[in-house]
Amino acid sequence: MASQRDLKKQLNDLEYQLGKSGKELNKYMTLLSECEKEKAQETEKLNGSVNTLESNLKLREEQIKDLKDQIADIRKQRDQQLTQVGDLTVLSQSANDNIKETLSQLESKDRYIHLLQAAKSKADSINLALAINLKGVLKQGIDDSDVEVKVDKTVVFINLSDKMLYNSGSHTITNRAHEVLGKIAAIIQSRPDLEVMVEGYTDNVPISNSCIKDNWDLSVMRATSVVKALQNNHGVDPNRLIAAGRGEYNTLASNATTAGKQMNRRTRIIILPKLDQFYDLLDPTKVPK
Repeated sequence: MASQRDLKKQLNDLEYQLGKSGKELNKYMTLLSECEKEKAQETEKLNGSVNTLESNLKLREEQIKDLKDQIADIRKQRDQQLTQVGDLTVLSQSANDNIKETLSQLESKDRYIHLLQAAKSKADSINLALAINLKGVLKQGIDDSDVEVKVDKTVVFINLSDKMLYNSGSHTITNRAHEVLGKIAAIIQSRPDLEVMVEGYTDNVPISNSCIKDNWDLSVMRATSVVKALQNNHGVDPNRLIAAGRGEYNTLASNATTAGKQMNRRTRIIILPKLDQFYDLLDPTKVPK
């Protein structure tokens, strides 16, 4: 009888230990699940950072290649001029004077080349930073097909689809467009040294009503609507704004397909240096000594 009580007690102890072990197992399983969730979130965040860095690196490599090609062309021209000078064997005093003047001009040209290289490098860096900022503020909650940010030589431009900006067949700005334009305006206002050109484009489908005669009118009205929204709704200085209509021309794709027409119906916002700043780059008196 005592043996049976002992066995029952041992069984009860084992059941208690089993229950306790089960609770601990559930506790550790919950902790493991939380750790795996945190790990997945960190991995996703790191992958996003890697993708952004790879995109920035590709853009910088393209700009470096373009600059190297330009430098190579200028050096080739300079070497050709020096070779022509070196081939002259019989020179009069007047010719010697001319060569000295030519060499002096080449030296000045070299200084000017260095100035342009420095100016272009500075402009490229500014444009790269501007493009990265624009992509950063525009990527949240916006379809990639509706917005495109690119750096093209000395300017940054943003292509915006018409279906996001306007009601169909009109130049009236949508509520969603104001959200996007507000983000762009914030970047524009942070760079008062730059001008902003807004270009309107259409497809080749004819349009005519009481307010709009043709695609030229529609493209100009759409560009003007965006300019007015930037000024009136988002506080951009109108002295920095330019509105232009391109009609159905300067297409990105063939108008023979629906997809091509959709691509051609767009508005482009171009952020570019002011003309006086551009001409300063070409001033020989600003060549570094």
